Amino acid sequence: MSETKSIVEVLAKDVQGPGVVACPNPKMPLWSNHPRVFIDVTHDEGGKCPYCGTVYRLKDGEHLHAAH
Repeated sequence: MSETKSIVEVLAKDVQGPGVVACPNPKMPLWSNHPRVFIDVTHDEGGKCPYCGTVYRLKDGEHLHAAH
């Protein structure tokens, strides 16, 4: 089990597909890359990367819009 290294607050516009964001994110240094995984941010507590421990969650006040 990995420790939480950092918390990344994302905006609704950064969320891809069905409420997920990719980790590693573009701001992470190249040396810390790991296989790309998609983290579900639709829960209040967000989601945690199983590789690096980074927690991703929606920034306060941001809301995901339901698809039509």
